[in-house]
Amino acid sequence: MKQILFSGVIGLFLTLVGTPLLIKLLARKGYGQYIRDDGPREHASKRGTPTMGGIAFILATIAAYFLSKLITGYAPTYSGLLVLGLMFGMGLVGFLDDYIKIVKRRSLGLRAKAKMAGQLIVGIGFAVLSLMFSDARGNTPASTKLSFITDFGWSIGPVLFVVWALFMILAMSNGVNLTDGLDGLATGASVLVFGAYTFIGVWQFQESCANAQTLTNPNACYEVRDPLDLAVVASALMGACLGFLWWNTSPAKIFMGDTGSLALGGVLTGLAILSRTELLVAIMGGLFVLITMSVVIQVGSFRLTGKRVFRMAPLQHHFELKGWSEVLVVVRFWIIQGICVIVGLGLFYAGWAADK
Repeated sequence: MKQILFSGVIGLFLTLVGTPLLIKLLARKGYGQYIRDDGPREHASKRGTPTMGGIAFILATIAAYFLSKLITGYAPTYSGLLVLGLMFGMGLVGFLDDYIKIVKRRSLGLRAKAKMAGQLIVGIGFAVLSLMFSDARGNTPASTKLSFITDFGWSIGPVLFVVWALFMILAMSNGVNLTDGLDGLATGASVLVFGAYTFIGVWQFQESCANAQTLTNPNACYEVRDPLDLAVVASALMGACLGFLWWNTSPAKIFMGDTGSLALGGVLTGLAILSRTELLVAIMGGLFVLITMSVVIQVGSFRLTGKRVFRMAPLQHHFELKGWSEVLVVVRFWIIQGICVIVGLGLFYAGWAADK
């Protein structure tokens, strides 16, 4: 359990101290945010704010994970390395996207095909590798069965699993990317979800089927390969994002950019897949799903009827145009995300209690 504490504290410290250094570096190089002209007028003042801030919490999370291992003497696990690799790979795709936006001074970075290709390469690599490296009990980091609170039903096979994993990675990355439109919104929402996954990892470790002989009810155990290490990663992410939020909250001194949003969406999906909570993450990350659906509804309605449902999509900008201040929107959306996390954790515990 010391690993979890150390990773969270180290992640928090590194972003609190490291982010202002990154801000100075990016500002000196002129790597500022490009603001679209068709967005809310209040956002014009944000033009030039340093972006690509995701670099700070990506590096801080990786450093916190390995330093916690070094301090406690525990070895990294395949599950932990795979999730971190997914985060780094998606963050790299986002970094290239951000860099092109800055250099070419345009709102669109990588071409759609190039961006998709990068995400597919990273996602396929994660999905394939996650079905390898079985432990003494025969458990691989991921399972070819679908999962909600635990695995259920029949195996969908490795090919369909890869397709399913890619869909989840792309969907959640897109959701976090769309949510990252107001100062601190996506960062604060991510802190809540990663906190929940820290708890889930600890609970699954305590109720692991590997400890079936000491459990009061072996039927309620979890077949997850490395639950405690997933909690270590989640704790490092929670701490790193919390430290980054200090500088990213309104008025933001730095934006995470696609570097950060794609990385957060990827690592959140990785945690869900490897902890066997694939469908539960849609509830736990309910705010990301809600904002994504607002865009789908807006686009679908306009194409079918020529009318818009919202004043502007994503959803947070709709409320801005209705007169809500940016801080009011962010705080209320954080509350919505908090409710989603509470509901998700309630369902997770209810599933365990029902089996018991």
